[in-house]
Amino acid sequence: MGNQEPTVLLEGILFGEGPRWHEDRLWFSDMWGGKVMTVDMDGNTQHVAQFNHPSGLGFMPDGSLLVSVMHERRIYRIHSGETTLHADLTDIATEITNDMVVNNEGCAYVGTDLKNVALVEPDGKARLVAEGMRGPNGLAITPDGETLVVNETRGEAIRSFSIEPDGSLGSPQFFAELPGLFPDGLCLDEEGAAWIGSPPLDAEHYGDGQFLRVLPGGEITDRIETPGRWAIAPMLGGPDRRTLFMTTSSVENVALLKETDKVEDGRIEMIHVAVPGAGLP
Repeated sequence: MGNQEPTVLLEGILFGEGPRWHEDRLWFSDMWGGKVMTVDMDGNTQHVAQFNHPSGLGFMPDGSLLVSVMHERRIYRIHSGETTLHADLTDIATEITNDMVVNNEGCAYVGTDLKNVALVEPDGKARLVAEGMRGPNGLAITPDGETLVVNETRGEAIRSFSIEPDGSLGSPQFFAELPGLFPDGLCLDEEGAAWIGSPPLDAEHYGDGQFLRVLPGGEITDRIETPGRWAIAPMLGGPDRRTLFMTTSSVENVALLKETDKVEDGRIEMIHVAVPGAGLP
C-alpha cells in the first residue's frame, strides 16, 4: 500500500454493514439507516430494499440476495425485485441475527444472539451449528469451501471451523488470538490472510478504529488507521479484487445511533492493496 491514504467512495449513510462485491458493485446494508444499497466504483448508488436493521448479506447460486434482518430474526430473499421470506430463525435465535456468509451451494451461516452460528439450508430450514461463542461477527469461507472463518469480537480472536459434508461445523480452532483487539467485519485474501475491522469494544471507550490484515497465527502485516472513526467491515472487490472497501462511521455518530438525533456521516472508503481477495464473501 505504500504511503497511500484511503479515498472516500460514498458518504451520507449511517452505519454500513455486510459489504459484498457482486456483479461489479459493492452491496451493503445501511443498518441504522434501514436500507440495502449498492455503489459502483464511480460512487453511483442504487436502492435495493428497505428493512428495519438489515445486517448480513449473501448471494444464492441463482443470484438472488439474502438479507439478515436483525431484530426480526429472519432471512429475506430478493429475486427479480420481489422480496420473500427465506428463513425464520425465531425458534433458535432469541435476540438477533447478525452477519452472514452464503456458500456456493446456497447454505447460509448466520451469527445469532452474539453467541451462536446457525446454518440455513437452501430450502430455509435452520439449525445451530456452533454455540457458546463470544460475539461471532464477521464470517468468511475459504476458497476450497472447506473452512468457515469467524470473528469472535468479544473473544478478541478469529476462529476457524472445518465444514462437514452435511454443513455442520467441526471443533473451533484458533485462526488468530488478538488480545486487546475486537474484530468485526471479515474477508479473506489469496494468501490466506484475513482483513478485519477493529473498532473499540464498547461505547464507553471509543478511541480510533483500524483495519488490519492478519495472518493465520496472529501476525499483523498491514494496518489502516481510521482516526476518530469506527472501523466496521472490510471487503475485497473491484475488477481485480485488490480494492479494499471499508465501512466507517464517526465515533460521535455511533454514540447517537440509538437516539433520534442521528447524523448521516457514515462512509465507504477504499484503498488499493497488493493481494487480491479470495473465497466468500
